[in-house]
Amino acid sequence: MNWLLMHSSALLIAIPLFAAFLAPLIDRVNKKAMNVFVIAVLIITQIIMMILAWDVFTGITHVYVMGASNPAAAIPAQAAVPVRIVFEVDGMGAFMGLISTTISLAAAFYSIAFVKKETGQGRYYTLLLLMVVGMIGMEFTGDIFNLFVFLEILSISSAGLIAFRFYHGDAVEGAFKYIVISSLGALMVLFSIGLLYGQYNLLNMAALASVMKYTVLDKIALALLVAAFAMKCGAVPMHMWTPDAYTIAPAPITAMLVVASQVSLYALFRVCFTLYGMTLNLTTIGIIIIALGLLSMFVGVTMALPQKDIKRLMSYHAISQTGYMLLGVGVGLYLLGQSDFDTYGMKAMEGGIFHIINHAMYKGLLFLTAGAIFYRIGTRNLNEMGGLAHSMKCTTVFFIIGALAIAGIPPFNGFASKLLIYESAYHVSPILSIIAMLVSIITLASFVKVFHSAFMGPPMEGVEAREVPKSMLLGMSILTAGIILFGLFPDIVVSNIVHPAVQALADQAGYINSVIGGV
Repeated sequence: MNWLLMHSSALLIAIPLFAAFLAPLIDRVNKKAMNVFVIAVLIITQIIMMILAWDVFTGITHVYVMGASNPAAAIPAQAAVPVRIVFEVDGMGAFMGLISTTISLAAAFYSIAFVKKETGQGRYYTLLLLMVVGMIGMEFTGDIFNLFVFLEILSISSAGLIAFRFYHGDAVEGAFKYIVISSLGALMVLFSIGLLYGQYNLLNMAALASVMKYTVLDKIALALLVAAFAMKCGAVPMHMWTPDAYTIAPAPITAMLVVASQVSLYALFRVCFTLYGMTLNLTTIGIIIIALGLLSMFVGVTMALPQKDIKRLMSYHAISQTGYMLLGVGVGLYLLGQSDFDTYGMKAMEGGIFHIINHAMYKGLLFLTAGAIFYRIGTRNLNEMGGLAHSMKCTTVFFIIGALAIAGIPPFNGFASKLLIYESAYHVSPILSIIAMLVSIITLASFVKVFHSAFMGPPMEGVEAREVPKSMLLGMSILTAGIILFGLFPDIVVSNIVHPAVQALADQAGYINSVIGGV
């Protein structure tokens, strides 16, 4: 067990990476064997991630140096700073790792039947596994250049999967928009890395944070990093790619794209709290992130209302929900360094971080239900569907649970995290809470419209609508179980998973000491 724990962060990247290269070879031999292989790889990845997270949440930060005789020593004997590839897994990294592996596993189960009739399944699973590599790599890496490398792996594999059903013209269009935005964001990240490396001759985030002087060049690098990751997470006004990419991607990939966007959000938070930390003008940056959050909430939900395409409607709601995360963490950043931080700032950040995992589950579930509808009746147009509750009872129940969760209705998980955000944002300004609650009400109205259009009314004529295959139901069941459990026992989740993540994110000194001190 000790060996597994010591090497777990490297294994979580190495296992899906090697599996990605093996998948097309196994596909040539036996397609069923490839499905079993991919599921087995993701189950093993999930188990290792849970073991690592359990250890991290007890207060142990894992530092791993690739290729070193002592993987726990970040600084070599002949050097004064970390020079090798360093993984650093604290509470926040472990929290994000759990989200990535869980949603990927649910998406893989769902994919077995969903892409069964498609050609190129070997390519599909290779790219899916590379997405897992990109997400976990961004969450675990301890240096900014490898953050760029894993961002590129994630972007390229995601673009390939968005364009997977290339015979739909809009699939290529959505993938093209995504890769253009991703390339622009990557260039901004690379340019900011150049600015920081040129000044400090360092790439390790902990070493950089320890010497950060907040010069003019540092401020330019910060602006580029914030813009790049805000664009990649789909925050308004840089959200243009999100509806096109989310809508056309295969449903399980859309669920993973939601997590991929959240990984960019994580990178944004990591830059603000860990790389720059107390050197920032916290009030100004906090206000900027709060403003991005409010814009994302309001624009996302109002753009969703007139949509007729069920996945496009859900895509705009994904933008809106990202606003809640930005609002919660923005309020925490605004209060960081003030006397109110321990009371209201921590609660706001707990709400924002808790909403990340809740959103991954209920939004992932909603996209899977939309995929189930498309799988059976072949359309995403709400005006061309109806009465599906008669023939797709399980999908109907899954949709209701996801819709109630995203609207913040108790006892589902969305209510728990939104309540934390409402309470803490009210302390900064009651208007913030009022806008957040108003957006939830509009979200509920929007999903009532979807439910009425898709599931109510007489059965559809001329369409053999029936329930989807069991593997797709299993994928949706995994996320539904998480939504219900997190909604029924929010205190346990916040105390054992969310609070350690928030503490790790807010503790810049702890992050620096864990790497430079080689603890």
